[in-house]
Amino acid sequence: MDEKRDKQPVHFLHIGKTGGSAIKHAIKQTCVASPYTIRFHPHGVNLRDIPEGDKFVYILRDPVTRFVSGFYSRQRQGKPRYNIPWRPGEKKAFETFSTPNQLAHALSSWNWNKRRKARQAMNRIQHVNNPYWKWFESEQYFTSRQADIFYIAFQERLAEDFEILKEILGCPDSASLPSDNIKAHRNPGNLDTALSEKSIANLHAWYKNDYRLIDLSRAIRKQMGY
Repeated sequence: MDEKRDKQPVHFLHIGKTGGSAIKHAIKQTCVASPYTIRFHPHGVNLRDIPEGDKFVYILRDPVTRFVSGFYSRQRQGKPRYNIPWRPGEKKAFETFSTPNQLAHALSSWNWNKRRKARQAMNRIQHVNNPYWKWFESEQYFTSRQADIFYIAFQERLAEDFEILKEILGCPDSASLPSDNIKAHRNPGNLDTALSEKSIANLHAWYKNDYRLIDLSRAIRKQMGY
């Protein structure tokens, strides 16, 4: 990307398993003439790392579907796009739970030991153990940076939001999201993603603070006219 000083920087916070890889691929391939300096960051960069006054973009998705996506992504160790071996805690988690439903359901198991193992797994599996506030620190800090928000996208409407984003970034009409699962870093379509009502309720409770950020983000997006 063009790093000229006269260009306003726009940073992309890359929250895991929200569709960021697909947008990153599309923009890097086509938006070289953007009037902005577009800066992509790895998962470890959070809002505090972005200078105050610089604009930023982020993507959210329902924490329940993000949990499922993160579970399977780490179960296959990021393959085929990446190859990130399990950490010891992840290995134990996947030896105990083979589907996201098994793990989510066990969070309220009557069996104390099973419930304990489920909570350990939730805290040890990458992506699954990263709440949204990891990137935004706190509600107070997040709201203090509201003026720096350039755009908020949602994975559930990623195609529509990408069309809006590419327009305000000045990307060409030809820019498009990748259809290839590997480039987009998507899970295969043949996985068992079904969740019981109990599992969904458990996940809503587990990620209740993430839903607060979603509510705030939707309100801000509406204020921005999107």
